[in-house]
Amino acid sequence: MGLHPGSWPITVRVAAAAAGLMIALGLAASQQVLATLARLQDARLREIARLHVEGLSVALGPFVLHRDVWEVYDTLDRARGAVTRGRILFTVVADDRGRILAATDPLRAPVDSDIARFASGALTLEALRAQTAEDVVRVAAPLDYQGRRVGRIVTELDVSDLAAERREATLALLAANGAATLILVLAGYLVVARLLRPVELLARHMGEAGDAPHPIPEDMIPRSDSALARLLRNFNAMSGAIAARAEAERRLAERERFVGLGRLSSSLAHEINNPLGGLLNAADTILNYADRPEVVRRSADLIVRSLRHLRDVSRAILEEHRHDRAGRPLSRADFEDLQLLFSPEVRRRGQTLDWRIEGSDAALGAWPSAPVRQIALNLLLNAATAAPAGGTVGLIVRADARGLLLQVSDDGPGLTGAARARLMSEAPAEPGGGVGLRLVRDLARGLGGRIACTREGARTVISLHFSVAEPR
Repeated sequence: MGLHPGSWPITVRVAAAAAGLMIALGLAASQQVLATLARLQDARLREIARLHVEGLSVALGPFVLHRDVWEVYDTLDRARGAVTRGRILFTVVADDRGRILAATDPLRAPVDSDIARFASGALTLEALRAQTAEDVVRVAAPLDYQGRRVGRIVTELDVSDLAAERREATLALLAANGAATLILVLAGYLVVARLLRPVELLARHMGEAGDAPHPIPEDMIPRSDSALARLLRNFNAMSGAIAARAEAERRLAERERFVGLGRLSSSLAHEINNPLGGLLNAADTILNYADRPEVVRRSADLIVRSLRHLRDVSRAILEEHRHDRAGRPLSRADFEDLQLLFSPEVRRRGQTLDWRIEGSDAALGAWPSAPVRQIALNLLLNAATAAPAGGTVGLIVRADARGLLLQVSDDGPGLTGAARARLMSEAPAEPGGGVGLRLVRDLARGLGGRIACTREGARTVISLHFSVAEPR
């Protein structure tokens, strides 16, 4: 599994997304809980400080006004004992001039010293908060009596337990959110993995399918009538249809191959029968005129020429159907064989053959022999069918450093829509569209070639361009 999230399996990505959402939700909920806890702590701390200060103001007002130090000490001592849980650590009271009258710790705040060093940095009751970096907060408040300000009170409060309470709440929230996230992620992964198992099965089969998809085994398809189960069954139906189409096209190509072979065979029969007739006549002449050397010599020469012609025809036929020709490089001899095989067809139709091969064996050898010969033969057979009696069928082959050009032309009426679809389109082949044109397209595509079909005046020209940059 790669580092990029896009390369992760979908089940892992869904689980990761769920984890991210849970973490975000947990953080948001934790912030709300901690904010609510902080507000409650602040309100509780302000209430304690307010009650303490207001109670002292009521009790100490007359004594501070008359500077009765002992009564102030006694009131502070009794007030400290009444405060629960030791929240109030230290209290100091000063008169209206800021001179200390009494404190809960006289050694720390001597009488008649300045209260300014205790009041410095102290908060008001309204600004008092429990969330602070210190364990002790200091609060300063005025001391009023009968509408007159007679002094000041400074109190230190212990907030360490509130900070500990917040830490414990934070840790508890983190632990609870982490456990809930882990449980939900694991549960989500298992649920999503189960739900997406058919999708992953389909994706795996589609990725391994290539040009021939294989159906998914029935025991791997859920027995329910869910959308995913129907999707898998539809994939199996599609793969079956593709296999049936491929088989039909294979049979069609094989049938077209035999049709072309039959047409060649009918023409070659004349090529073989004519030399055989000459051979029989020459043999009969030799038997009847054995005592005339010049007649025997001419008859023997005719026999040799006819046998050589038959040898060339049989060699061309065998070469066309050899199974070990697939790996051989193309050469001029391949086109000589094609000309020998195809010439009887044009002669039988009374047509003219325009045959031009331009290129050395070294230039032609950049391409395999078998597919190029098959392409040329199929196009020539279609051109001979399209050209009228007395018409012209042409083959031009050019091979150079830029690539290979194979061009077949005829002066017929042009390709029909079905024939053009077989040659140029990816659509399923329809019957009646020309012999071997779909095979030509498939072979040309396998060689990386480009097919063009143009009309030049009264001639139809089919051109195939093969670049030398393309693999053989």
